[in-house]
Amino acid sequence: MINKGLFTSNTGEWETPQDFFDELNKEFHFEVDVCATPLNSKCDKFYEEGTDGLSMNWSLQTGWKWMNPPYGREIGKWIKKASKERKVVALLPSRTDTRWFHDYIYKKPYVEIRFIKGRLKFGGAKNSAPFPSMLVIFK
Repeated sequence: MINKGLFTSNTGEWETPQDFFDELNKEFHFEVDVCATPLNSKCDKFYEEGTDGLSMNWSLQTGWKWMNPPYGREIGKWIKKASKERKVVALLPSRTDTRWFHDYIYKKPYVEIRFIKGRLKFGGAKNSAPFPSMLVIFK
């Protein structure tokens, strides 16, 4: 029997754990959070839903971009954009069976994948995520 709770959520937004982000920020010195809300942004500069980060020209920001996109049906659009823009670090569900993983991440020469050991406890959550996560670095 499949537990449907493992594949659904009341929201596609999973706020990045602050301590996890802080460690990455020491390495990358992020300039902008390309997919945020005023309540969960990790950078001073961010694109919120009303700004439509998908239509923005991310290359105007010369530094590294942070992306923790909504984990719903639109996630492929965000990953496609990150793969074209480059200098993006993305926190993603580790879904190696998806089209977006194979089209934009797997075996691409400009991509580094870091699988995260264990399960992250996203901001405001009582429990750890019901899925594994990975960092994808579009260089």
